[in-house]
Amino acid sequence: MYLENVVLDALDPERLGPFWEGLLGARSLTVSPDAVEMRLDLPGGHYLDLCIVKVPEPAGPSPRLHLDLRGGDEQDAVVRRALALGGRYLDIGQLDVPWVVLADPEGTPFCVMEDRESYRRTGPVAALPLDSADPAADAAIWALTSGWQRRDADGFVELRHPSGTGPVLELLPQGAAKEPGAKNRLHLDARLEPGEDADTVVEQVTALGGREVDFGWGDLPWRTLQDASGNELCLLPARG
Repeated sequence: MYLENVVLDALDPERLGPFWEGLLGARSLTVSPDAVEMRLDLPGGHYLDLCIVKVPEPAGPSPRLHLDLRGGDEQDAVVRRALALGGRYLDIGQLDVPWVVLADPEGTPFCVMEDRESYRRTGPVAALPLDSADPAADAAIWALTSGWQRRDADGFVELRHPSGTGPVLELLPQGAAKEPGAKNRLHLDARLEPGEDADTVVEQVTALGGREVDFGWGDLPWRTLQDASGNELCLLPARG
């Protein structure tokens, strides 16, 4: 398995797509009223796709997963570009911090980060911070499904592609799991490799404290899982 997509819910994907494509310097793959997909070619020769999909619900104020963009020495320039593309400053009570909190045109929060050693060779997305009620348990599930390698950091757990490049998945300790029945505004998709069996993966995830869930979306080609904290992960079939 490998991590393939970051999926962002949106009211109007065609409106939101140009904002993220311009901000990230991504390559457009598909554009339709229901979904916009773009590709981030990452250092190390791998990639991550951002998929923006149409939903009826507006963005909420406190997503459990958000994007931290690489800023570093270019932090001010990235912020200016985001504002010029239709973003805005956002106050979530962050007080005096070295990163800048913004919102996209639909109100989805994201951050532009200061320089950090761990954010070198990430590409435009420095990190994927994910709220976790149990970072150790969730790390085992995400290591299995993403193929990324685990490292214990100060106060949290992080995972990264084996090449040591691309964004860092940061499991940030929170006091509680996600509310049952709620769905994250952003989630991640993993892709099965040829020969891997979805039923086996679901059994492994369940053994690690996760679960398979059904939101009543009908017959779909992927399986929807949750980690031990209730964060969604879609398991996509292997490519033909």
